[in-house]
Amino acid sequence: MAEIIQKDGTWAFDGDALRLTPGRDKNVSPLRRELGELSVPLGAVAGISFEQGRKSGRLRLRLRDGSDPLLQATGGRLTEPNDPYQLTVESDRYGVAEYVTDAVRNALLLDGVSPEPATEYLLPGPSLPVSASAGDGTASFDGERVRLEWNWKTEDAKAVSGPRTIPLAEIAGVEWQPAAGLENGHLRFEVRGAPVTAPPKYDPNAVELWGFKKDPLMALVAAAVQARLPHPSAPSASADAVRPEPLPLTKEAAEDGHDALLRRLRELGDLHREGVLTDEEFTLAKQAVLKRM
Repeated sequence: MAEIIQKDGTWAFDGDALRLTPGRDKNVSPLRRELGELSVPLGAVAGISFEQGRKSGRLRLRLRDGSDPLLQATGGRLTEPNDPYQLTVESDRYGVAEYVTDAVRNALLLDGVSPEPATEYLLPGPSLPVSASAGDGTASFDGERVRLEWNWKTEDAKAVSGPRTIPLAEIAGVEWQPAAGLENGHLRFEVRGAPVTAPPKYDPNAVELWGFKKDPLMALVAAAVQARLPHPSAPSASADAVRPEPLPLTKEAAEDGHDALLRRLRELGDLHREGVLTDEEFTLAKQAVLKRM
């Protein structure tokens, strides 16, 4: 077990998954506190880095594109305080941070985890039900429908029809955009058969965000909906209809797979002789390859 405990949070790695727990420090953002503990499978990890600074450093976990609905919904627009995949590290724990970094990197190497984009979500998204109030309304999601309710700041043109309920089956996409500079942000739901013709301020399928502290919480609603929509890499129904049946595995293909495993064993042996892998790490990795032969 590789573990680092900081005011900002705790990261623990057991060889199969990283458990990210937000800290109880008052500076931990509301989004991270609401999101709670995350269990990130090793297969979702594209890389990890540790950056040292004068007074503090930062651990950064990079996930494979398409593996996490939160990152998919926010498009990499979460600021550092709200990013659950970053951890502030105090200078007297730099050695521990480097140990955790090496442990994760070695595991990625041993398991041969691909950094390529994922074809399905490997994290479940925020727990349900989820609700957030910010800007000109409240957005809630229970797994089957989104409900939008307006407050006294909502434009009359949008609030006149009252609360809005959108079944998940009618949602084609979700868009979360934070406020930046003089530009307001929004959480918008793309509804089938309802083209977007109005800015979020007047759109009954959107909550306008003004850059206040609770704005990022809307990203949790966006991520929860995103997790239950078809993955961006999922083939369309029409593509499924014309996809040919997979051909049976030929003798040549089976031999190629066997040769690849033999090459992997040789690579592991070289890493062991060079001292990159310990005896224990080499034994575990070798056993994993032999099981696949």
